[in-house]
Amino acid sequence: MSERVGRQSVLVNPPPYLSTTATVVGPKEGQGPLAFDVDRIYDQILSGEKSFEAAELKMLKECCVLALRKSNLSRDDIDYFLAGDLLNQITSSGFCALELALPFIGVYSACSTIALVLSLGALLVSGGVAQHILIATSSHNCSAERQYRYPTEYGFKRPPHAQWTVTGAGAGIISREGTGPKITAITTGKVLDLGVKDPLALGPAMAPGAASTLTRHFQELQRDPSYYDLILTGDLGKVGKQINLEILSRQGYNLSRYDDCGTMIYNLDQQQVDAGGSGCACMAVVALGHIYRRMMEGELNRVLLVATGALHSPTTCLQGNSIPVIAHAVALEM
Repeated sequence: MSERVGRQSVLVNPPPYLSTTATVVGPKEGQGPLAFDVDRIYDQILSGEKSFEAAELKMLKECCVLALRKSNLSRDDIDYFLAGDLLNQITSSGFCALELALPFIGVYSACSTIALVLSLGALLVSGGVAQHILIATSSHNCSAERQYRYPTEYGFKRPPHAQWTVTGAGAGIISREGTGPKITAITTGKVLDLGVKDPLALGPAMAPGAASTLTRHFQELQRDPSYYDLILTGDLGKVGKQINLEILSRQGYNLSRYDDCGTMIYNLDQQQVDAGGSGCACMAVVALGHIYRRMMEGELNRVLLVATGALHSPTTCLQGNSIPVIAHAVALEM
């Protein structure tokens, strides 16, 4: 039986397996350093569709189908589909669920959605109410920019601390039995607001959320950061990553084996992505592709995923509100 530890953490027992993963990305991500760990790369931003939103839906659906195919499971074997994205009313996930015809639980936690669907899926499987759960998330640079900032056609000049929303999708299957890394612990974050109002400064806004969840995870589970072979935050980018390290250092934590998906998915020196990647697909693609492969090959045995999210909307920003943030942690162990 799973055990609640402290206010925010759970030791998942029996721990289910993340038995299969699949990833799909767009052209810019396909030119990045982790492209060899991706299942499918689209060479056009529209992916052969008429709109950016339709392209995102196509990537998400293909990613889910790939995960099912790689697992040798049919849709009838899946008990629930847990998914979310960045668009209003999580429409990419909803339309994907319509086409997959699976029992659907829609989840929204901004760019931290991948950690939340992994957490909820693990608890459902461990609790005995499901045998196999399909989890997924997606984002698209142009659909997200159009919703949260300015249409791509506007040609808005981006400041150096801005981040590039990742075009892609990640999916996985959580199973009661199987192979692959087990989901052994989760720490659910609390919403924080440090007063940042610039919607382009998401790394600095989210860094305190990552530090808060990490600190709580270490304290409640009585684990030193060295317990993990890798601690991976979601999409702080190079600015937020440094802020996170500084906050944790002041609290006495040394993250020597640490990286951030936003600084890994692109070549920051060669690709024009400003401070790095962001978006729901940022951690989904890196964790379910590159990190999953390294775990399966025995290079990594214990990984802590800490996905970060900014819970703002265009309306709240236009009304002058600051940006609430959150981070969720999921421990994967071979």
